[in-house]
Amino acid sequence: MTAMKRRYSASDVANAQFDKAVRFMHLPDDLVEYLRTPKRELTVNFPVLMDDGRMRMFTGYRIHHSTVKGPTKGGIRYHPDVTIDEVRALAMWMTWKCALMNIPYGGAKGGVQVDPKELSRNELRRLTRRYATEISILISPEGDVPAPDVGTNPQIMAWIMDTYSMHRGYSAPAVVTGKPISVGGSQGRIEATGTGVMFTTIEAMRHLGMEPGDTRVAVQGFGNVGSVAALRLWEQGCRVVAVSDVNGGIRNPRGLNVRDLMRHQAKSGTVVDYPDGERISNYEVLTADCDVLVPAALEGVIDEIVAPEVKARLIAEGANGPCTTEGEAILLERGVVFIPDILCNAGGVTVSYFEWVQDLQAFFWTEDEIVERLRRIMLENFHAVWDAALEKKIDMRTAAYTLAIGRVVDAVEARGIYP
Repeated sequence: MTAMKRRYSASDVANAQFDKAVRFMHLPDDLVEYLRTPKRELTVNFPVLMDDGRMRMFTGYRIHHSTVKGPTKGGIRYHPDVTIDEVRALAMWMTWKCALMNIPYGGAKGGVQVDPKELSRNELRRLTRRYATEISILISPEGDVPAPDVGTNPQIMAWIMDTYSMHRGYSAPAVVTGKPISVGGSQGRIEATGTGVMFTTIEAMRHLGMEPGDTRVAVQGFGNVGSVAALRLWEQGCRVVAVSDVNGGIRNPRGLNVRDLMRHQAKSGTVVDYPDGERISNYEVLTADCDVLVPAALEGVIDEIVAPEVKARLIAEGANGPCTTEGEAILLERGVVFIPDILCNAGGVTVSYFEWVQDLQAFFWTEDEIVERLRRIMLENFHAVWDAALEKKIDMRTAAYTLAIGRVVDAVEARGIYP
């Protein structure tokens, strides 16, 4: 069976998750409306000169959901399906993610409607510099700090940093995170999200009585997050039995050699022709015989069509919003445990925060220091969410949201409403 492609509103999912949490919090209606509403939204339409001399128009966005806790933080996505609705939802999720991790940031997100694989390196550089110029009215080390996301990488962050710096007349490395180390990036940043997925997944397995050596893992999305999560879980002794990328998936019930698979993908550009695996569809990865499922690609892949066929007992959300409201309800009814995205994949923003701090003070930490700080923060907040879920008899996502929203509410009450 192949899941039908279904259009849905990411904002509807984000708001439904928010509404479910605030029902347990007894907040005034006016405060709820304030917390829900994005602070500002910027849409930019801009030209880029292509290699053949033609001018092509592109549309991009940058949205600030909340600035209550500090400067806004959030990635920039290059994808043909980027919409303002999606960016709005991602910005809200960043607010709760940063608050949950006790990082002094609000939430933001950006994106451009483009398939970066269709552009040459020079076209990608010109698009990035023009987009950075268009959103430069919002970004700054003190106000809004972008980072990589789907379709972007450290090189693109370096171009954004350089563009902003040229406008200011001096280097400003703290304006973005996820940069190359040579221009102020942090040790451990590229692997941070996947490493954080591993820390929370292993801890959840421990609480559920699941031994790594007896645990089968399927990873949907073998990009930066999914591949690192798969590698780290494999290194912990888990058996990775299925993975997929944009071209499809592979499975091997005996377990895949993840390090060898990563080397193969680096050479061939895909996992589907890996010789030690049987080719399967993306749907079959999501519904594979496994104990842990790591959806690590785009939003909305586990909907009411896919959810009834999911066999995992633990879902670790490496992606943002991979499960729709309907899909999650089906799985919760069956007793499936979620490590929600705002906790599970928060390793990236946590080490982005470390990078920003290091840039501001021009003093850098070792990779061992970074990983240890990340482990401590991830586990500390995992335990807070786990304990809240048990105490309030609610699911993990709702518990995470109540903690995160509560921390933003505390900041709102401390600051007051201007004027």
